[in-house]
Amino acid sequence: MTQIVPQPGIMDIALYQGGKSHLSGAADVLKLSSNENPLGPSPAAKQVIAAQVDLLHRYPSTDHAALRLAIGEIHGLDPNRIICGVGSDELLQFVTQAYAGPGDEIIHTVHGFSMYPILARMAGAAPVCVPEKDRVVDVEAVLDAVTARTRVVLIANPGNPTGTMVDDADLVRLADDLPSNVVLVLDGAYTEFAEGYDGGVKLADERPNVLMTRTFSKIYGLGGLRIGWGYAALEMIGVLNRIRQPFNLSELQMAAAEAAVRDQGWVTDCAELNAEQRARLTGALRQLGFACDDSFGNFVLARLADEAEAAAADAALQAEGILVRRVGSYGFPEGLRITVGDAEQTGRVIDTLTRWREAG
Repeated sequence: MTQIVPQPGIMDIALYQGGKSHLSGAADVLKLSSNENPLGPSPAAKQVIAAQVDLLHRYPSTDHAALRLAIGEIHGLDPNRIICGVGSDELLQFVTQAYAGPGDEIIHTVHGFSMYPILARMAGAAPVCVPEKDRVVDVEAVLDAVTARTRVVLIANPGNPTGTMVDDADLVRLADDLPSNVVLVLDGAYTEFAEGYDGGVKLADERPNVLMTRTFSKIYGLGGLRIGWGYAALEMIGVLNRIRQPFNLSELQMAAAEAAVRDQGWVTDCAELNAEQRARLTGALRQLGFACDDSFGNFVLARLADEAEAAAADAALQAEGILVRRVGSYGFPEGLRITVGDAEQTGRVIDTLTRWREAG
């Protein structure tokens, strides 16, 4: 009997593993495994969400016009060059599907977002993994990996789980030296936590082969609604919209995102809290003997002596009801990625790890 056979590359996909959410036997679980905003969404967004309940039987608009206009007004961008998706993940899927296929290559870095090789294989392309330098994207290594088959380069900036950043000069050099037929994607899920960084807006403004993406899942606290957006040249947006499902976002999602992006006071408050507690957590971890790079996200990657010590520290945290992320699949078997919480939550992590260290 003839069997149903999936497209090449599909069975090579390793299923994505999200951060752990539950802990058996623990009543007061502190989830710091998924880089969620400890303050949650803006009160304005919550109010709009409640008001949308009676409208859930209505189909949403297909052009996302009101949300694109709001994003454009806040960030000073042309709304016609903005595309919205089900989280920024969907936009990454659009660009890889639109510009790569069997026989092509998609470049990502060794510690980049684990969805990147999955997206490449979904498109039938070959993922090409390049090394980083001291846990930072190595522009020279990326450029050296480019071949005649390269179609897309995926760069997370700030990086996850490293929290490190490529500086503006290196980003410009990367964009300048890539062939014009290669799409450079700047995945900026953590842009708002990196003070002074535009997320790639200027590069996308000036170059027809650059797409920058953002999400409402992190600083906006709307991870449960799955909303993202991207900005690129009008021609590229036209291509991506041709493979976008017409009703990919509900009216509730769009209304909540619009209210959230217009409440920039809330964004500022969240960014300030994160910067304060990130510095506190990083300093405490270093005092305890953990290696930590300066993070530009809403998390800190703590590197312990080895995998066994990381497992022991993780067990100590779980014993106190605290969930962090083991990141062996990202190339750090000795690593724990810890989301930055509020003052009380950060203190709880520091106190637990301090007691664990003191106990030997």
